[in-house]
Amino acid sequence: VDHSEVRAAGFYRLRQIIGDRSAEPPVPAIIPVSKSSWWAGVKAGRYPQPVKIGPHTTAWWIEDVNALVARLSEHSNN
Repeated sequence: VDHSEVRAAGFYRLRQIIGDRSAEPPVPAIIPVSKSSWWAGVKAGRYPQPVKIGPHTTAWWIEDVNALVARLSEHSNN
């Protein structure tokens, strides 16, 4: 995945994190897991906690997702 477009501040929505192949154009995954696996990871504390930014809008701090990517990269390199 080309992470050259990874932002430093703000929020990611779920489809930006896990990707959306059916979108036009397709959204590449930052963390390639299913929606149910992502939510299970959030519940278990493996993935960052979401932030409600509206009554029907959930997002994650970009800094938290970037830290998760760094942590996962660290583990894969060991």
